[in-house]
Amino acid sequence: MNKIIECVANYSEGRRLDVVDEIVDSIAGAAGVAVLGAESDTDHNRSVATFIGAPQAVAHAAYASVKVAARSIDMNQHRGQHPRIGAADVIPFVPLRNATMAECVSLAGELGARVGEALGLPVFLYANAARRVANRELSAIRRGGYESLSESIKTGGPPQPDFGPRSLGPAGGCAIGARDILIAFNVYLNSTDVVIARAIARKIRASSGGLPNVQALGMFVKGKAQVSMNLTDYRVTSMSAVFERIRQEADKYGARIDGSEIIGLIPRDALAAASPTELKIVNFTPDRLLEFHLGEID
Repeated sequence: MNKIIECVANYSEGRRLDVVDEIVDSIAGAAGVAVLGAESDTDHNRSVATFIGAPQAVAHAAYASVKVAARSIDMNQHRGQHPRIGAADVIPFVPLRNATMAECVSLAGELGARVGEALGLPVFLYANAARRVANRELSAIRRGGYESLSESIKTGGPPQPDFGPRSLGPAGGCAIGARDILIAFNVYLNSTDVVIARAIARKIRASSGGLPNVQALGMFVKGKAQVSMNLTDYRVTSMSAVFERIRQEADKYGARIDGSEIIGLIPRDALAAASPTELKIVNFTPDRLLEFHLGEID
């Protein structure tokens, strides 16, 4: 069978939907690529596009999208809840079928070099594609956001780009990497108090001594306190485990879980321990399952 990789690209625009449509159209226009979904959040001011295909086809589509984003988004004007460093903020490659992590690492390096040279953007290789220890964790690259990164590049402090200029222009920088399947999972509380969400995030995230393979932030989104998470290995810490831990922590503050949402797609076995109903996933449909789409480009 053909090699298939996935890209779950994040762009720093969630309000101007004409710009988002142009970015997604640039991906869809690439031969051999299937766009599985695209969604935008106005509070985060961020959009996520998920697409799959043969490795070189996906890389070509990713480049086209970075080119559109870079000319359409001015980071000096961008405001949003989510940490970000650039217009085409994060471009990760994920091996799905008959593809290896090594191939995705190589692809990330090739795309990074092209983006740095042809588009003049600082490129940071991260996760399995990282060539610098300081760039391995995406959170370290994005700490302080576009504004902080602009200063650190000038002073020579970490993080430093692997390709492109040692300065940030209006389009900012771009993190390009290779990683395993990640689940973006957001839980909303029946509260407007973001202090509670931030306290819960500190309790559950791995970097604070919480659950392994959990990244978490507390935010105010859609009029509610939100615990925004990335589960970097759902087999180690499942959606049901983190959901239950949030329920326990929220109870200490007299709060409850109001609902949850998935951003992008998830593998079917991520729901083995609990159903979408039990996890209060408000936006679940069968096409949120990765396996639902894998035949689309055969």
